[in-house]
Amino acid sequence: MSEAGWSQAEMSGAGIARVDLRSGVDTRPATVLAWDLPTRLAKWSLAALVGLAFASKYYGDVGLVWHMWNGLAILTVLVFRLLWGLVGGSTARFTGFLRGPFAALAYLRGLVTGRKVAYLGHNPLGGWMTIALLAAVAAQAVAGLYTTDDIMVDGPMVAAASSEAISLGSMLHQQIYPILLGLIGLHVVANLAYSLFGGDNLVKAMVTGRKPTRAYADRAAATPGSILAALGCLVLAAGIVFGGIALAGGNPFP
Repeated sequence: MSEAGWSQAEMSGAGIARVDLRSGVDTRPATVLAWDLPTRLAKWSLAALVGLAFASKYYGDVGLVWHMWNGLAILTVLVFRLLWGLVGGSTARFTGFLRGPFAALAYLRGLVTGRKVAYLGHNPLGGWMTIALLAAVAAQAVAGLYTTDDIMVDGPMVAAASSEAISLGSMLHQQIYPILLGLIGLHVVANLAYSLFGGDNLVKAMVTGRKPTRAYADRAAATPGSILAALGCLVLAAGIVFGGIALAGGNPFP
């Protein structure tokens, strides 16, 4: 078959897919890679850990030992996600989905006017929502390191911190809580709305890692990151969190 018998090649997660113009048969796969495995594991691990942190705060964890371990695990996943945002798959990298305010406004205008543009990875609004969530979770977890109830529970950094830092950390850990809940609620509602009414099942895509083959504004298919690089990022993230606390004079093992 000569090249004249095929349409322009499109890259898929498994290779090059083409359409035979002579037979009219579309040989493209039904779906393409949207998010690689490390990106998806980081997202769902973070969601589970945040939920467990909330639960352990109020149910059965009298000394908040599990609550603090949840916080340390959250920080490890957050640092991993930051590292993976630099070296991970194409849709995981911050340079791949962070766009300026004008792009976000243009995307919002398209939603309002019914001219929504499809993105394989995060759309311009979703990208900034992701950053806002990561920042809020990080602020809550870092504040928790300096939190104390002055009776039986001290955060990992309380022994090495000044009274001013402890007071600020304890206050912020309480004040960030409702903001974080609001952002999580907005994120869940937006994803469900897109999945149910927007023709883009984001929840399913973040589970399977794949989206239907179609024309996307950012790329035809994602390029996955290296599993070995992901493991290296995870080890480095754990070293940064636990080693950083130890070097600062705190107790990384509550």
